[in-house]
Amino acid sequence: MQSPKELTQSADKAAIGLSFICALHCLLLPIAIALLPSAAMFGFDDEWFHRLLLVVVLPISVFALVSGVKRHQNKSVLTIGITGLIILIVGTAFGHEMFGETGERLITLLGSVSVAISHRWNFQLCQLRTSKIC
Repeated sequence: MQSPKELTQSADKAAIGLSFICALHCLLLPIAIALLPSAAMFGFDDEWFHRLLLVVVLPISVFALVSGVKRHQNKSVLTIGITGLIILIVGTAFGHEMFGETGERLITLLGSVSVAISHRWNFQLCQLRTSKIC
């Protein structure tokens, strides 16, 4: 069984990976569909994929960021992470209608990068905090 520290670190790594998948999806899917029109048949451009990623990312991110902030006490990490998550929620819920297809991609990329940065920073601060205690 993982310790709380290891669980937070695993959640940070998972959130970074999911943010990367989200960013790749936004950047590469239009290219894939242009080069291989049959790729559209798999439905990865549908809204359900965005919602699925969001449903997975939200609890993992909130858990990792809140756990990390309890350990290292740097609330800026939480602010950046929550801001990124809110951007992702807005992008998923209203992005296409409010900003168009390109705007939705840019909003989603901004949210994904913000979430990834906050988790990387959270991970580093937890590592620093742990090494100072030992």
